Amino acid sequence: MKKRFNNWLRRKTGGCRGGLPAWSLLAALLAFQFPPGARAEDIPAAAHFRKDIKPILVEYCYDCHGDGETNGNVALDKFKSDADLVGNHDLWFKVVKNVRAGLMPPPKKDRPSAAEVKQLAAWIKYDAFGIDPKNPDPGRVTTRRLNRVEYRNTIRDLMGIDFNTEVEFPPDDTGYGFDDIGDVLTLSPMLLEKYVAASRAIVAQAVPTVSRIIPETTIAGSQFHEATENGGKGQRKGAKDPFLALPYDKPAAVSTSFQAEHMGSYHLALELAVKGDFDFDPRKCRVVFKLDDRQLLQKEFGWDNNKTFPFEFKEQLPQGSHHLSVELQPLPTDSDDTNSLTMRIDSVTVRGPLEPQYWTKPKNYHRFFTRDVPERPADRREYARETLRNFASKAFRRPVDDETVDRLTTLAVDYYSKPGRTFEEGIAHAFEAVIASPRFLFRIEENAPGASRATWSQVDEYSLASRLSYFLWSTMPDDELIQLAAAGELRKNLPEQVKRMMNDPRSQALIQNFTGQWLQVRDVQGITIDARTVFTRDNGQERASKLFREVFLARLAAKNPTPPPAAKPATTNAPSAGMAITNLLAAMAAEPNDEAAKALASNALAQSNGRRAGAGFRFNKPPFELDKDLRQAMKSETEMFFESVVREDRSVTELLDSDYTFVNEKLAKFYGLTNLHVMGTEMRRVTLPPDSPRGGVLTEGTVLVVTSNPDRTSPVKRGLFVLNNILGTPTPPPPPNIPALEAAEKDSTNREPTLREALALHRNSPLCSSCHSRMDPIGLGMENFNALGMWRDKERNQVIESGGKLITGETFKNVRELKHILANEHHTDFYRCLTEKMLTYALGRGLEYYDAETVDQIVARLEKENGHFSALLTGIIESAPFQEERNQANATFSDSTEPSSATDAKQLAKNQGTQ
Repeated sequence: MKKRFNNWLRRKTGGCRGGLPAWSLLAALLAFQFPPGARAEDIPAAAHFRKDIKPILVEYCYDCHGDGETNGNVALDKFKSDADLVGNHDLWFKVVKNVRAGLMPPPKKDRPSAAEVKQLAAWIKYDAFGIDPKNPDPGRVTTRRLNRVEYRNTIRDLMGIDFNTEVEFPPDDTGYGFDDIGDVLTLSPMLLEKYVAASRAIVAQAVPTVSRIIPETTIAGSQFHEATENGGKGQRKGAKDPFLALPYDKPAAVSTSFQAEHMGSYHLALELAVKGDFDFDPRKCRVVFKLDDRQLLQKEFGWDNNKTFPFEFKEQLPQGSHHLSVELQPLPTDSDDTNSLTMRIDSVTVRGPLEPQYWTKPKNYHRFFTRDVPERPADRREYARETLRNFASKAFRRPVDDETVDRLTTLAVDYYSKPGRTFEEGIAHAFEAVIASPRFLFRIEENAPGASRATWSQVDEYSLASRLSYFLWSTMPDDELIQLAAAGELRKNLPEQVKRMMNDPRSQALIQNFTGQWLQVRDVQGITIDARTVFTRDNGQERASKLFREVFLARLAAKNPTPPPAAKPATTNAPSAGMAITNLLAAMAAEPNDEAAKALASNALAQSNGRRAGAGFRFNKPPFELDKDLRQAMKSETEMFFESVVREDRSVTELLDSDYTFVNEKLAKFYGLTNLHVMGTEMRRVTLPPDSPRGGVLTEGTVLVVTSNPDRTSPVKRGLFVLNNILGTPTPPPPPNIPALEAAEKDSTNREPTLREALALHRNSPLCSSCHSRMDPIGLGMENFNALGMWRDKERNQVIESGGKLITGETFKNVRELKHILANEHHTDFYRCLTEKMLTYALGRGLEYYDAETVDQIVARLEKENGHFSALLTGIIESAPFQEERNQANATFSDSTEPSSATDAKQLAKNQGTQ
């Protein structure tokens, strides 16, 4: 009764503790109703706050954040004015996130009911943030540069070639965990130079500069075969390489064939290469090259160090099939001193017929040129204009204006009009300018017609087409999207187009690029894990291993003594290296707290007797190494698992807890799933045993590896990963000068502590306890997986205790129960986090307070549709931030971050034209 009275009194008095005299109570009530300098009716949101929201905060929050308490530097009763109360967006954004996640109020404190949380969230969104749920603010749009992946894919679809941006361009900066964020995709002078150089290289490789060329066919050396016993042709071993290597000391006869389409003159170019070691080899061989059993070449070859030999022949050939053969004949030698010496057939190039009437269009010609080049100059210019308009419109992802077409046409005409240059060369020169243009490098968007009358409005359909294609495909819109946009029909056909795009192989980009960054799948390829150290730690031999290293180094010193410096003569009473080893072994054997070290040292001491020190130390080779094949299998598992949820429209909670995964033979053995009898290198879907701890991304090798240290697991990294990427409740960065976790182990003298014990010691620091109480239970729940991602029951030869209690109160005994809790009791938190991550990826910007309603609407859609992925994808594509943008001319924005001006970017592109 007393507590309820005090709470009532605190609410009535604005939070004052204890009882008050009647006059004080009256004064407080008057001050509450009429605060100095403002009237309640001035700001309706503030009046609503005092009437309905402040009582909730007084009841549940003022113990820590009111009445003089400012935990975390947060005071909910110290607003300077109503404007300050309503305008503190950052504070209220944190409040709604923490209350919804159950982080506030803290454990053992009374918590608001679901209805009170809903009421608080509604006031924050609709009053403090001023969001109109029927017409939410779409937020700012930062003009986005194509990142490396998008540039590479766009060049592939525009030019028909693969340009390796990972080699040619520096890595993109990241923001909010993704590399497609407009704010960080800057354009430095160095990168601009690289774009200009890239445009020249791409055009030179992709665009033909003549209208007709001599037909040419290249036959790789690997296409030569040796005859089989039945007279047929058999593939040479090693034919996966583009060449064919023939040893000098083994006779060989290989052949292939080609087709002459017409009778005429042909040019044949044979390229051989001698591949030998640096050391001289006396062997020789004879090579005979024949065309249709007619000898064209007979030549002896000796030793050469990687030298190439080209040979050319001009022949008159009838129409039809022709036979090419190469015979290698070893020549006798008196020397037995041989090395690796081979004759390599690199290729045979057949050019012809050489007669002009048989010449053909170059490869890719019709991609850029729709018809033959006209003869009349005026017709040529008009054809150039047509060609450049089509190309620039496709490159800029929207129709190009006449002014730009005129400038490009003048550029091309001036170039091809000079003596010795072709029409195609002029067009290619103008193409370089298009690819180096800001309108190609940046995704510049425009409002739909009539947008100038509204604060924000829909983007035009060309912009929507680009948003769709770069979200789902990481590349430019295809012809169907552009045609629908041109007809103003894209929005009307949006569901069908999304379905079509997701069924297209290019949608694999969404799978790879989103999971690669959200779940850090990309990083697994470069993570370093010391397998030997990991297994040594698991087996309880860590201390013994360290001591062994000291013995080994001393043993090396005994074998290779270093003479002392002249200024410091050796002392006569110093123990010898052998004696030092013996003393160290004896000390290890007497070690009372490490049985492994004691056993190893005793064995070594018995064998050495000062003569074979260290010989008894043998640590087993680790059963698995994190090699290239295993890393690739892990990466494929996560991508295929996420893809199954996407393609089959399954519930996204299966990403946390499922009864299936994808493995090949190597990964199945690594996971201990030998009873599934998976064979071969192909990844396939498997149903997990009922008692398997696997299932869901948190127990996949990718996540377990990227959240580990090189020599041990990291419950802190794993817990933080879940908070950041699954629950959406990241912790603040650690304070400075926090000692490493290993420092806590020094307090344990009787034995090596487990990570759970070390973390318990680490949490004793008040600076660490608040965040670690959130991270550690989750990370320790995953502790049965070592740093490589393999299951283990012991760490340092001590049984692992993986049970725990989340800060929100749920208890679990093992990782299976932990996953179940996350996928069920916290499924709404996961919906919200996944929505925020994918919306950030789709928009190319971080989310702000005004996006809260958009996120909530998508989460509500997921709740209604039982978490099906289609609800998430459709919700994002149909959302206001994806469909609309602010009208910069008429809008006044209250957020602290000024929106970037797409209009300025458009004007920049227009002013710079194609430069």
